[in-house]
Amino acid sequence: MTRRHVRVDAQFFAELDSQLSDTRGPAGEPSASDFLVIDLPTISDAFAERFDEFPAMYPDRGDYRYLVVAGKLVRAALVVGQLADDGSIVLFSVEIDLA
Repeated sequence: MTRRHVRVDAQFFAELDSQLSDTRGPAGEPSASDFLVIDLPTISDAFAERFDEFPAMYPDRGDYRYLVVAGKLVRAALVVGQLADDGSIVLFSVEIDLA
């Protein structure tokens, strides 16, 4: 099994911050920091270990793949990663469903 290095692009953090607050909500809604500490490690591990198994985001572009996952804090998250020239994976997009 190939385990790739995974890094997170600034765009990912910007998207995360636009969807989750910097503090927990009054009804216990997760903060962006909560997501980074609790859900992102599992997502990162999945990309590191199984990137080639994920669906391609675009036809004829196998270097862009996505994962839809149920989180511990969020109902679901759609995360997009790209295989970089150095063999690492760059996570650059996240869409969170809190419902």
